[in-house]
Amino acid sequence: MLRRIVLASAGSIAVSGAALAADLGVQAPRPFYVPLPPAWTGFYLGVDAGGTWTSSKAVDTVAGPGACGCLLTPTFSSTGAALATFSASPSTGEFIGGGQIGYNYQFGRTWVAGVETDIQGLAGATSSAAFNGALANPNFPTIPISETANVTRHVDYLGTLRARLGILAVPTLLIYGTAGLAYGEVTASTSITQEVAVTLPAFSSGNLNNTHAGWTAGAGIEWMFLPNWSVKGEYLYYDLGSLSYNLSPLVATSTNTGILLLNSFPQSSTRFTGNIVRAGLSYHYNWSPPPIFAKY
Repeated sequence: MLRRIVLASAGSIAVSGAALAADLGVQAPRPFYVPLPPAWTGFYLGVDAGGTWTSSKAVDTVAGPGACGCLLTPTFSSTGAALATFSASPSTGEFIGGGQIGYNYQFGRTWVAGVETDIQGLAGATSSAAFNGALANPNFPTIPISETANVTRHVDYLGTLRARLGILAVPTLLIYGTAGLAYGEVTASTSITQEVAVTLPAFSSGNLNNTHAGWTAGAGIEWMFLPNWSVKGEYLYYDLGSLSYNLSPLVATSTNTGILLLNSFPQSSTRFTGNIVRAGLSYHYNWSPPPIFAKY
């Protein structure tokens, strides 16, 4: 009998407690969610802008003498060829801007690998330089040959296809190195005018305009300041190689005798290298949303 009374009392107390808890509205704490830092894996595209300059800006011209009708040695022709051998250096420094597209893959907690391609336009006037000189034939020291020359060189556009490998200093800050293919449209030209008192002026010119490929390498830092947005600062060095082009012959005859006095064959060459410093803004397409933690 006593046992029944005790069990009945305990059940009554339990029911009363549950009812009281329900009346007071006591509930289990709700979970809240903390998103992880943005993932780097995925495609991205963006824009960039900066400046470019080069230290290998010289255009070198070398001329070889051809046969002439003057029997005196050295002839006007060889003297003219020596004068047509010169170097001129156009000024450098231009604005560069364009866009990029790429793909990143994050492996582990700290490493990010990827590939990126970009295309850039270079703005500014074509770089040019002038050369002026005079040289006398030792056999005719009072009859010098005078020369005026102009050279130009320019990279019209530049593109790259590069691999990237970086380490995350913090989950949203990537420090990386990059290297790969560089290509671009390059132009250069040389024009020469030589004059001798006893001849008509001699003219020569030549140019190149083609797309050439080389290599590039550099480094940068990129900050994911929002889950899908990043900004970067980057340095690249590129080398498109050396190119040469032939000029038309420098030819002039004596106005008195019609004898060929000036006859030389110039050729110009230049190397297209450069440095790029730029900033970029990219949008990242993270198709798989980052995981979240649930806390209670």
